[in-house]
Amino acid sequence: MSKILWQDKRRRFGLPLSFTRYELHEDRFTCRRGLLSLHEEDIPLYRVMDVEMQIPLGQRLFGTGTILIYSSDKTAANFAIKAIKNPQAVKEMIYEVVEKAKAARRVRTAEVLDDDLEM
Repeated sequence: MSKILWQDKRRRFGLPLSFTRYELHEDRFTCRRGLLSLHEEDIPLYRVMDVEMQIPLGQRLFGTGTILIYSSDKTAANFAIKAIKNPQAVKEMIYEVVEKAKAARRVRTAEVLDDDLEM
């Protein structure tokens, strides 16, 4: 069992009034949804390709934001961590843990370059 580095719930009006829980572990990101019927999804961190943050006006008013994770995972290629508090700090934490996970597995990502670019 890996250590939980961060956890939060999806928030409504700034309050954790949701049955969606997010957890960041040392090696994976987990999302659990549901009350009676549960659905759990894991994304291995070494598969994360990009992390993006969005803070629409409605979320900004309540001090929350959304983080988008783009990965090479087949089942969860694009994943949104919606309406969490301190999104900037969480985004930075995810980025650091992703880099550590990739280094531990010796995973490198290649940049795709456009052949039409002139130098």
